[in-house]
Amino acid sequence: MYYNGVYHLFYQYNPKGSTMNNIVWAHSVSKDLINWINLEPAIYPSKPFDKYGTWSGSATILPGNKPIILYTGVVDANMTQVQNYAVPANLSDPYLREWNKPDNNPLIVPDISITKTQFRDPTTAWMGKDGHWRIVVGSSRNRGGLAILYRSRNFMKWIKAEHPLHSSAKTGNWECPDFFPVSLQGSNGLDASYNGKYVKYVLKNSLPVAAFEYYTIGTYDAKQDRYIPDNTSVDGWKGLRLDYGIFYASKSFYDPSKDRRIVWGWSYELDGLPNNENNKGWAGIQAIPRKVWLDFSGKQLVQWPIEELKTLRKQNVRLSNKRLDNGEKIEVKGITASQADVEVTFSFSSLDKAEPFDPSWADLYAQDVCAIKGSTVPGGLGPFGLATLASQNLEEYTPVFFRVFKAQENFKVLMCSDATRSTTQHYNAMCKPSFAGYVDVDLVDKKLSLRSLIDNSVVESFGAGGKLCITSRAYPTLAIHDKAHLFAFNNGTEMITIETLDAWSMDTPKIN
Repeated sequence: MYYNGVYHLFYQYNPKGSTMNNIVWAHSVSKDLINWINLEPAIYPSKPFDKYGTWSGSATILPGNKPIILYTGVVDANMTQVQNYAVPANLSDPYLREWNKPDNNPLIVPDISITKTQFRDPTTAWMGKDGHWRIVVGSSRNRGGLAILYRSRNFMKWIKAEHPLHSSAKTGNWECPDFFPVSLQGSNGLDASYNGKYVKYVLKNSLPVAAFEYYTIGTYDAKQDRYIPDNTSVDGWKGLRLDYGIFYASKSFYDPSKDRRIVWGWSYELDGLPNNENNKGWAGIQAIPRKVWLDFSGKQLVQWPIEELKTLRKQNVRLSNKRLDNGEKIEVKGITASQADVEVTFSFSSLDKAEPFDPSWADLYAQDVCAIKGSTVPGGLGPFGLATLASQNLEEYTPVFFRVFKAQENFKVLMCSDATRSTTQHYNAMCKPSFAGYVDVDLVDKKLSLRSLIDNSVVESFGAGGKLCITSRAYPTLAIHDKAHLFAFNNGTEMITIETLDAWSMDTPKIN
């Protein structure tokens, strides 16, 4: 949340180790979302209503500029979940270090219609025109996802609505739901309680079985308190994702200081080596905060790293009008390739060499097609892109690339981030997947843009100006520190031009 000039990040954290136990609400503050001060935990198990766990939730700023946190408490060894609240102990403390959990908790207890072990992660509250507050809590019923709606006049007494805000069959339990309005008129963000015109709504859910998230765009019937996805939004496993890689449990908030909505997700580890987290002393990272808004088509979201990230840019290298023939690669020298920000625009003169899209792939996830048509598989228009976290001789690299296919009626642009060659380490528990999605982009200008943020064990990529995002994790042993390299490559028969490429070494933010 943003409060009195300070950004507050609360996150699930184990102060006693790097495994999923002893979870508290860690608390860090920042003036710029880049440099952070770590504080003592804000919420931790201490009362009967959260003795067995203080799980995720959300913050809301109440009238009178008073912040309040709603969070899930676990009350017994059977993992029964309830919804609690906490308030700052001292509003004059600029960092709000201490939080109180009043004794009138819990505010919400699951009734007999609710699966009490799948009832968590309350959203930021919004106020309707009737003056009543509303929140959504994630749950499931009959293996379908459920966004349970509650209303309150005073934020203390909550009543469950007769029907959920929304549900979807066969999607499993919904974790970390997020529900917010987006403007149809530009990229500015909207407060959760905005009730003006020219808006759509977004409902995002995290699916723990698959460890990814999907979202839909639709309309919110405020009188009936129902959310209805547009018929252009797939409401299920193959729906749109905020990120097609390792990105989970995301949460958005409205930032009034810059009139924007920011979404922030968590990227978990894939190295899988027994006790590796304990040896490292940490597990899981926050991705870069992203500004999020509705694409002009009204059919999907666009995301872009927050503008403050540019303050970390150091030395710059620029390439322009560089040809990449079939099988060619160009090294981007003069930067620290293990910690870099890269923006590139590729162009091509023709779509004629685009490969036909195999109809048998229609039911596959894009990442399955990426596994079949990887960065080294010769193609027509692509594969072309960036080889990040690369060793000098490409024993290790994580390519982020495009491949253009000709479908029956149009072109399909596949964007991949492929970790299969990211490290020479190998053991059964390590996961080195291909991640991919299809970019909804008009190729009339015969250009594709890519931005990749590279930071030692993570490559966070934004295709076509943020229409598609992929976060990959990589654990190289050769391509580390000053031994990491960055290449632009083309393995397609159609010649590719690097119109412009800007790369910056990135500074390290200040933590405490």
